[in-house]
Amino acid sequence: MANITVAFLPNVFVALWNPVNDASCQDEQTIIHDCNNHAMVKQSIPQTNVKVFAHYSNILLLLLCCISSAGTIAQTERGDDPAPTLNIGDVAPPLRIRQWLKGTPVKEFKKGKLYVVEFWATWCAPCKAAMPHLSALAAEYRDKVTFLSIDVMEQKSISLQKIKHFVDSMGQKMDYNVAAEDSDFMATGWLKASGEQRNSIPRVFVVNADGQLAWVGHPKNLPGVLLKITGNRWDLKEALANGNEERRLTAIDNHVNYDLTKYVKSPNWASSRDKPDSLLLAVAEIVGKEPKLKYAPFITAHTFAALLKTDMHKACEYAKEGLQTSFFGESLSRYIMGDIEFFADSLPLTPEIFQMGIEACQAEIDQATYPELVRIYKIYNRMAAWYWRINEPVKAIEAQKKAIASIKSRNHYSANDLAVLEAQLEKYRLKQDLKLVGMDSSGRN
Repeated sequence: MANITVAFLPNVFVALWNPVNDASCQDEQTIIHDCNNHAMVKQSIPQTNVKVFAHYSNILLLLLCCISSAGTIAQTERGDDPAPTLNIGDVAPPLRIRQWLKGTPVKEFKKGKLYVVEFWATWCAPCKAAMPHLSALAAEYRDKVTFLSIDVMEQKSISLQKIKHFVDSMGQKMDYNVAAEDSDFMATGWLKASGEQRNSIPRVFVVNADGQLAWVGHPKNLPGVLLKITGNRWDLKEALANGNEERRLTAIDNHVNYDLTKYVKSPNWASSRDKPDSLLLAVAEIVGKEPKLKYAPFITAHTFAALLKTDMHKACEYAKEGLQTSFFGESLSRYIMGDIEFFADSLPLTPEIFQMGIEACQAEIDQATYPELVRIYKIYNRMAAWYWRINEPVKAIEAQKKAIASIKSRNHYSANDLAVLEAQLEKYRLKQDLKLVGMDSSGRN
């Protein structure tokens, strides 16, 4: 096994079974897992071993995460993980700025005014993707909300001059007030104090007219939040309760994921056994005690995989309901898509299951907040393969055409990747032509 590195990276989930997201400048051999937003585990492995590593990597990843974060998951479940010292409803911490890099300096939060405080870094690809959207919001709410963007968690090799050069290079894509923090005071006083450091960046805090924290989250969810806050339809108590509930349920999901892996056979442990029926019984007990966990991320992945092995019809029904729900705004489509991809060649999956996979793929495409971070061409390519498996050649060809169009729309792409997609399209066309004349690929009637 290659060397493993544990490091904090942008909070972007990258599907292990077939990477379709660009977290930063990752090559095709690099597999990244968000490890429940604690630490990111990066493992370079041969492409032929990706599926096996991906499906059974949760055990290794969680062990590494527990080690790297001093047992955060287990501590959270037991209740001895330090509670956030900064919560929604609390007075916003002070601004500690090293230097303002763009816009109008803000020294303090003034009563009667609304503020958006966003944290970013030059190495953070999702931060860069969010910048034009934040600029649009800053323009939309120019007379109502002041936007501040604070550079934090920066690499030691990046000087203030380089940060300023980056900001200047973004131009109108970063059209709001920008500053660099003083030492790590704001990363500590805001991100760490609120418990959001584990989610990394980008992260947004909204400060209301009373100087209180009104909301914390990802920039993609900011438009709806601002609409309510500026419309005086925001309930601080409800927002606090929702945040605490998400933290509680996520901690339980993290913990039970570790427990459920004992029912999953791993190629790395000869003594392990695949026990899908036992896993489903364990999940039923967990969800019986806490129904809100039915479609928590890890429980969804485990449940759907076990149902694929035991009851295709129930698996289809479970996936259908899962695609219509979310876990605190997180789509479950990637988990459905991933399990189907993993078992596509090892289980006799029904056409209905592949159709659910196709719907999950489309959901991933439709819900991509920052399409430039997602290798959408890979998702279309997967859709095409599944359409072909369920004898929908015309739709397979159309999906493959979309894959080609998608990769060509990227600023940078591999000529080899494009050639592979085009070759696959020609195979579909050839097979379709042969079918139309009543012949198989060997030329027999």
